[in-house]
Amino acid sequence: MTRHHLPGILAMAAIVLASNILVQFLFGNWLTWGAFTYPLAFLVTDVMNRIYGAQAARRVVFAGFVTGILCSLIGTQIMLQGDGYTYPAVTLRIALGSGIAFLTAQLLDVAIFDRLRQGAWWRAPLASTLVGSSVDTALFFTIAFSGALAFLEPGNDVAWAGDMLPLLGAGPEAPLWVSLAVADWSVKLALALIALIPFRLIVSWALSQKSLA
Repeated sequence: MTRHHLPGILAMAAIVLASNILVQFLFGNWLTWGAFTYPLAFLVTDVMNRIYGAQAARRVVFAGFVTGILCSLIGTQIMLQGDGYTYPAVTLRIALGSGIAFLTAQLLDVAIFDRLRQGAWWRAPLASTLVGSSVDTALFFTIAFSGALAFLEPGNDVAWAGDMLPLLGAGPEAPLWVSLAVADWSVKLALALIALIPFRLIVSWALSQKSLA
């Protein structure tokens, strides 16, 4: 690791930490505030990949993964109270889903970006983020809330996530966790497009500074 990688590592750690905190607070019926900060992790990964290459991007990803594990470990020790019973702020299934989804999606993002890096400037960050975000959403919500994976943590009752409701309050009936996943995925797709602007600006500035050094 060089000092040039440190800003990316610190940015990734800050995003993961902020997302783990903000995920506790609801934004409307289907989202948490963490849904708006977590997608920035893909921006950090892609910027590092463009400027320093895939190996540097993977270092940043692993730094974020370690930060996420630490947050999960702390969260499992924080006990909350509600409806007459006590429960951990972070359950085993959420910790597993978060860690597996993050590492898989981010490393996939790095690989796709690296494969497309010689094309138009927007192609690699857009394609890698869209695919990575989709995989991240599918893995996290399935592992954390699907009734089919209840064996992962038998003592954790997530039956509420399987309640059949209109999709996003207006569509065909689907388990609640599917609505949560679709809402989260939609935000990630929107931010993937918006993030192209700061990606272009940050990379242009960083490469200009690099050429002057």
